[in-house]
Amino acid sequence: MSTQETRAVIAEFDRLLKAWDVDGLAALFAEEVDWEIPGDTATVPWIGKRTTRAEVRAFYAEDVPKYLTPDRFDVDATLVDGELAVRTGDLRSQVQATGKWIETRFVQEFTVQNGQITRYLMHEDSWLVAEAVKP
Repeated sequence: MSTQETRAVIAEFDRLLKAWDVDGLAALFAEEVDWEIPGDTATVPWIGKRTTRAEVRAFYAEDVPKYLTPDRFDVDATLVDGELAVRTGDLRSQVQATGKWIETRFVQEFTVQNGQITRYLMHEDSWLVAEAVKP
């Protein structure tokens, strides 16, 4: 996969995320995927590992709307080298159950192969996220 092709997939991911096109987002991921947002999964029910496109779709279609009200997702840098993309940014979401805000920096790692995302890893302040979920 060329750097240019990876950039195109990540740009499409951004476009679909902004439009909250759940089906389009899911279609960008391979049927079998290594997808993870690490953290305290006992406290934060929407994070953790997913291994299929259907599970990734459920994250966007069910988990985010059930638990969060997204407010801001700003990417400030994207670095691409072949099939690997890494980017940094800031996000802000409100936890629906507590009304608390999650405001954190993030780093996302993507691996793109054959035009699909095969690996996704989201790094964020997992302690802060867990604290926002607690009453």
